[in-house]
Amino acid sequence: MTIDVDRVEENETQFVFEILLDENDRVPPFTVTVDKSYYEHLTGGSVSPEMLVEKSFVFLVEREPREAILREFNLTYIARYFPEYETEIKKYFAG
Repeated sequence: MTIDVDRVEENETQFVFEILLDENDRVPPFTVTVDKSYYEHLTGGSVSPEMLVEKSFVFLVEREPREAILREFNLTYIARYFPEYETEIKKYFAG
């Protein structure tokens, strides 16, 4: 599976991304907002926001079918459904 992450907007407090899971897929893109403070909390700025979103989608599709993923959401929502998300994603970026 390919994950294509495109930054479509950025302001003082957040990033906005469109995500396509497969180039040949007929599923519309996902829209994800990432608060800059949450990005810093999870990565410490060690990777790009795009990499955080990509790895977050890997985390999601390993746990549920893509049809079950919300079409639009803030990245903080993942931890609401999967409490282990923050710990796992921080471990991933810590090396």
